[in-house]
Amino acid sequence: CVFLCNDNKRSLREQDSILEPLCFPESPAGGGGGGAAGAEPLLCLLCAESVGPRDRDVLLRHVLLQHRLVIADVKLIADLPKYLLYWKGRFLEQPLTDFCSVIKTNSTGPVEKQEEYFLLCDILPEDRLLREKLQQKRLEEILEQQQKERDDSSFQRLCMFCSEEFTGNRSSLLNHMAREHSFSIGLPDNIVYCNEFLDALQSKLDNLQCLYCEKTFRDKTTLKDHMRKKAHRRINAGNREYDRFYVINYLELGKTWEEVQSEDDRDLVDDEDDDWSDWRAHPVCAVCLFCDQQSETMDKIYTHMQEAHGFDLHRLRTDLNLKFYQQVKLVNFIRREIHQSRCYGCQERFGCRAEVLEHIVAAGHVMKLPETSAWDQPQYYFPTYENDALLCTLTDSDGESGGTDRSEDVPVIAEDISNLHTLKQTSVLKQLLRNRSSCS
Repeated sequence: CVFLCNDNKRSLREQDSILEPLCFPESPAGGGGGGAAGAEPLLCLLCAESVGPRDRDVLLRHVLLQHRLVIADVKLIADLPKYLLYWKGRFLEQPLTDFCSVIKTNSTGPVEKQEEYFLLCDILPEDRLLREKLQQKRLEEILEQQQKERDDSSFQRLCMFCSEEFTGNRSSLLNHMAREHSFSIGLPDNIVYCNEFLDALQSKLDNLQCLYCEKTFRDKTTLKDHMRKKAHRRINAGNREYDRFYVINYLELGKTWEEVQSEDDRDLVDDEDDDWSDWRAHPVCAVCLFCDQQSETMDKIYTHMQEAHGFDLHRLRTDLNLKFYQQVKLVNFIRREIHQSRCYGCQERFGCRAEVLEHIVAAGHVMKLPETSAWDQPQYYFPTYENDALLCTLTDSDGESGGTDRSEDVPVIAEDISNLHTLKQTSVLKQLLRNRSSCS
């Protein structure tokens, strides 16, 4: 395939050529894709030249200037060293033109001023297949690494915000930061290279840098106040530095998590072969009010709270005749009080969460609630934890019994508008206007 460029197009061999969009370095460059940086050298496809694994741009420049070869979409190649090694072998077997598109510059000018360049891209089925195989292998490696981290019981690390130590499994620390500090980097099962991820975040905090806007502050107190007031206790999803720590970025060839999530489902409508018989909804996981126990079924979490802690939300709803939004406020109130290490029954404050939970049980305050005015407040419309699935399971007692609360019924009397002219003449507004006219 021959592409003819414009006559006045500048030669690609100029020393200031830019092969792809520039970006500031965010993390050590790997073999063209996410994941851990590779240690294999990068080999030139057409000669004995080689460079270190972090000198990708140096090699690409060499290939362009010395051999007039351009490799398309280098950033989307999952394992660049293996990709180069494969094509190095193929170019020894067959001519370059058997695989590459030919780009001719200054095509209508004098022959001596014309130059030919070669483009290696995934339009070629063999190249596309190679890229897909490398992507599949990288995904398998990532999933294997993720499984190792899931099964790792030697995890040991301090919380970045309160210095509490966590051992055993990474999920305990991640859940703690989400629950106690409202800082979430995602579900543990979606993360890979967790220690490196946490190291990167800890490094920013050590350098007094905000994790979201990445501004630098003069001391830890100022940084802490900034992140709290600006709601910056989160990471910036637009920061490409973090892409390598999320499994979703390895799922599809050449697509980031944003592209995967923004795919239009309407493209799937015309597929007549879709079989939804094995479709399963993603389970909603509710968390106990008093401990870290989670359950995918609401019956189990209610039973757990009743048997393990003696707390019966259904009974409270019935005894107090709680409406739906009163239940919402009650749950949010209890969660906030426990989060602040305070007994919701007697308002006594303790040093930590464990102490207040021990007191609630010992003092028999599990089912003891303060005056309704203490928790039936507008502020408790808002969830203490934004992903609290327990709130989604609450039901209105009237809705279950099929009855209605007659004590709160307000009669609505329809306005008689049969004589609209008379109504206009006797309306309050009309009378006010008359009085105003008489006063003036």
